[in-house]
Amino acid sequence: MMRRFEDARILMYSHDTFGLGHLRRCRTIAHSLVEDYRGLNILIISGATIAGAFDYRARVDFVKVPSVIKLRNGEYTSLARHIDLHETLKMRQSIIRHTAETFQPDIFIVDKEPMGLKGEVEETLAYLKSRGTTLVLGLREVMDAPHLLEAEWKNNNVMHKIDQFYDTVWVYGPPDFYDPLIDLDVPATLRDKMKFVGFLQRSLSNDNTPTHVPEGDYILVTTGGGGDGADLVHNVIHAYQQDPTLQHKAFIVLGPYMPAKQRAKLVKKGGKIPYIQVIEFDNRMEELIAGAKAVVAMGGYNTYCEILSFDKPALIVPRVLPREEQLIRATRAAELGLIEMLLPEEAEDPLRFAEVLKRLPDRPPPSQTGKGEGMRLEGLVHISEIVGDWLDEREQPLPAVAE
Repeated sequence: MMRRFEDARILMYSHDTFGLGHLRRCRTIAHSLVEDYRGLNILIISGATIAGAFDYRARVDFVKVPSVIKLRNGEYTSLARHIDLHETLKMRQSIIRHTAETFQPDIFIVDKEPMGLKGEVEETLAYLKSRGTTLVLGLREVMDAPHLLEAEWKNNNVMHKIDQFYDTVWVYGPPDFYDPLIDLDVPATLRDKMKFVGFLQRSLSNDNTPTHVPEGDYILVTTGGGGDGADLVHNVIHAYQQDPTLQHKAFIVLGPYMPAKQRAKLVKKGGKIPYIQVIEFDNRMEELIAGAKAVVAMGGYNTYCEILSFDKPALIVPRVLPREEQLIRATRAAELGLIEMLLPEEAEDPLRFAEVLKRLPDRPPPSQTGKGEGMRLEGLVHISEIVGDWLDEREQPLPAVAE
């Protein structure tokens, strides 16, 4: 039975400077919530350059703020070269604030960056708090290596601000997989606000038959947004070049953020091998993963949730710089027997990589190899219950006060 609310509103913020992770996570949560509740409208504020390349369900929309890109050294720059970063950030901050003022959300969910990019969400948080909006911070189950996260947060007094502004902190993973604030000095009041909701389950949209899934069995190779994925794709192609007995069909998705020069080079290289098909981007990754015999990936949050959701044998070759998030996630998942992991330098050895690729489709899926609770995919269900309870409370008329 689908419940209905009279005009409930949720605003979400995803800064998306590099890759698609934040936007895809917000979109997954938004679609699940509008499916559960009629009368609920969700607006996502996104800085992703290709926010418009995805389709959105009815009652889910997005507001695009000017894009800022993250350079390899971790610094930021404005995507529009002629506008400096300071101006771009001022525009973003003002659009975010105006959107919140006009939309008047019941709930505001911020993805990963507690105060937004360079603090751009702080004044909006203060404004919405004064209006009684419920403020939620959503964290990945792995943020980064503790020393890196601590350095990043200490500078801007972030831990104190999270405690001061937010009503609750959702961790998008089960409690026994990983703690995003491990080894950090977390105030007890903030610990009390943390809820481990579980991984976010992915499913196939039921409105269309997959038209673009390759025929026959294939291993899917995906690097997420692709901005730093060229090495992995190069190493896969190299393994095929060096080992003629590697004959599984590989379907490689480069990702929309891969630099054009690298992309052209890899398309040309892959084109010389009969077992390899290369495409640039697909906005329905779920279908490609669901149709694959096995998956080779860098193991960002969304891809990892999809591997578990569709129960696919997987090899993860994580990014190790500048963030250690993928490395930590892959190490933990491999420990639990859910996936196989190769470090980037191990994947550079083509014959070793080829051996692992040859075995991969016959590896049992995570549901058969995994230990413990690492497979728990209850995030969307838990979020839906929490949001439903909050909105119920909003709908209750206040008790009449005696004169």
